[in-house]
Amino acid sequence: MQASTMAAADSTKKEGFWSNWKCQVMELLYWRNLKQSGLVFGSFLLLLFSLTQFSVVSVVAYLALAALSATISFRIYKSVLQAVQKTDEGHPFKAYLEVEMSLSHDQMQKYAENAQYYINSTLKELRRLFLVQDLVDSLKFAVLMWLLTYVGALFNGLTLLIMVVVSMFSMPVVYEKYQAQIDQYLALIRTQVNSVVGK
Repeated sequence: MQASTMAAADSTKKEGFWSNWKCQVMELLYWRNLKQSGLVFGSFLLLLFSLTQFSVVSVVAYLALAALSATISFRIYKSVLQAVQKTDEGHPFKAYLEVEMSLSHDQMQKYAENAQYYINSTLKELRRLFLVQDLVDSLKFAVLMWLLTYVGALFNGLTLLIMVVVSMFSMPVVYEKYQAQIDQYLALIRTQVNSVVGK
């Protein structure tokens, strides 16, 4: 009885975490808090533009150096301030150092099971497509791959990622503003596509 109650509470806590996380992402994408959205959007773009100019190793090393420079400078500043004011505040990052950051065995097992499920389903789908279990699906996949060769000739992966990030932070706001007009045009396009497919 107690174990089932604890499991239900744990499940509710996880669901609350994920729903809260999704709400935070939606608030970022809809620019509810301009400073937060701008900071996240700018950071993503800066990171992606850095990766277009430098290697991943260089970008990671520079980011680590920048973070270390900031934390070391802040630690030295706080130490000097404590020495001058003769206070005993302790380590400035003590609260963060005491936060538990280890994953439990159950969490690791859950993530491993989720990864295993997605890998297995992807492998089954790829096997089905490449070994032509359904001719129509395999032909659709072939057309998609053929179209991707043209996309790959026009853009590299980082350019596509930059376009995805810009779209993620702009399209929800545009759709929210002009939802009626966009829905009207989408309905027109859908009817045209359906009529072409019907013919």
